[in-house]
Amino acid sequence: MKIDPDSTADLSAQIAAAIREEIVAGRLIVDQRLPSEAELADHFDVSRSSVREALKRLAAQSLIRTQRGASGGAFVNRISFEQAYAQQITTSTLLLSMNAVSFETACEARFALERSCAALSAARRLPDHLAAMRAEIHRQGQPGLTDEAFCASDVSFHRALVDGAGNPVLSYQLAGAVEAMQPLMNMITFTARDRARIVDLHTAIADAVEAQDATAVTAGLHALEAETQALAATMFAKGRDHASVRA
Repeated sequence: MKIDPDSTADLSAQIAAAIREEIVAGRLIVDQRLPSEAELADHFDVSRSSVREALKRLAAQSLIRTQRGASGGAFVNRISFEQAYAQQITTSTLLLSMNAVSFETACEARFALERSCAALSAARRLPDHLAAMRAEIHRQGQPGLTDEAFCASDVSFHRALVDGAGNPVLSYQLAGAVEAMQPLMNMITFTARDRARIVDLHTAIADAVEAQDATAVTAGLHALEAETQALAATMFAKGRDHASVRA
């Protein structure tokens, strides 16, 4: 593990990057105890405060965990897909909010990614996934459901479809698309959305998943994308019309 003492980069960031590289390369394995703060300070020829800050960075990324007591210290952590979801969602949300990504582009990406799960979900879905999808469809049809609750149910429906693929890597990669892009898209289009139409589209998708018809699942997602894009176009056109009237 090495750092560049002449670099202008923060020392703690360099130390964290060096340790992270060892973990990723497999030279530091899961549950292995890291050298003590004093030993790491000697190794990198830095202060213990720099080491301590580096370890905090690694802990924040769930790469290490700390334990107290005589047998305590810092240990290489095993990151589960579930633990990594939150970071994936946060990153996707920040990327969309901080960059000039059009609604059309985000919507296109979100549905293209979900369609990659269609065949696997149709083939592998479990009864629990189908039950979750049906439960959300029922919920979406309830009178008095708030816009926020409808949006949350929409996300849960699609998450069940994605998880039905039975592939944790795909579920992780799609966490950002489903749980970051979908809510943003929902909040833009919810005022123009025909809930009955969405429920019909969701029902068609769930029916296709239950029938293990991958082609129909893909077609249902295409139809849902077209509906979403059309709603957004309507909303943006109204916004432009209102702006021109005010001008």
